[in-house]
Amino acid sequence: MHKKRILFLLLFTVFTFKSFYSQCAMCKAVVENGDQSIAEGVNNGITYLMVFPYLLIGVLFFTIYRYRKQTKN
Repeated sequence: MHKKRILFLLLFTVFTFKSFYSQCAMCKAVVENGDQSIAEGVNNGITYLMVFPYLLIGVLFFTIYRYRKQTKN
């Protein structure tokens, strides 16, 4: 049951990433009159900064999973 839920969330995240690939209002105002490379750089920076909280949460859940698996044995 949990594997199906995790797979669903993973696929949902992958397929909806493109629709969430946008900028905040301040970033948009800064790069609105700039060239394409500046806008892409800002988008890549935002995405890069968003990755780390998800990685930390993933490591936390993995650690909890391993701990619970060890206590069952």
